[in-house]
Amino acid sequence: MSARAEVVVIDYGVGNLRSVGKAFEAMGCEAIISGDAAVLRAAKRLVLPGVGAFGACMKALRERGFDEIVRERAAEGTPILGVCVGMQLLFEESEEFGRTRGLELLGGRVRRFSQELLAPQTGWNQISPCGSHPLLEEIEEGTFFYFVHSFYCEPSEREVVCAETEYGVRYASVVARASVCGVQFHPEKSQSAGLRLLRNFATLEAG
Repeated sequence: MSARAEVVVIDYGVGNLRSVGKAFEAMGCEAIISGDAAVLRAAKRLVLPGVGAFGACMKALRERGFDEIVRERAAEGTPILGVCVGMQLLFEESEEFGRTRGLELLGGRVRRFSQELLAPQTGWNQISPCGSHPLLEEIEEGTFFYFVHSFYCEPSEREVVCAETEYGVRYASVVARASVCGVQFHPEKSQSAGLRLLRNFATLEAG
């Protein structure tokens, strides 16, 4: 195992970590899954997965001290990719089960879809890029990705929104500031488009 892996998927007890790791491996990218603080601090790039409730994910991160490690690595310019709830954790707070503070790497909050909509949104939906970003290189307008979520991110700053998706409301489905990125969908379940996005992340330079 490399002491400085190209991509490290953060193991903090939640999410289908192996599927994300295998998606990187399918592209020939060195990726490991680790809950070792030393490995996380040495990684060239970090992936923050997330499945389930926002509060439970934040609690698991805090208990392991990984919330501070993610903040430290972000401050160093390390490329970080939040996936699904992992993207939501990048924001200031979520309204799921009351208010829960997030990592506060991006301004804004996480809101629930309207009660009038079927939630979670499950299945394929399109993204609409809002300009250029290396994470979306060779990903075209209207590309489909696979989503499973009941909450969406509402950034306080428009400039962090890289792509949007329509589901009752037009919401941010890809966000980025410097080297901190997030996607609301599951790239590891999104076939060739998802693999393209992960390949883009695997070559993203430190910010």
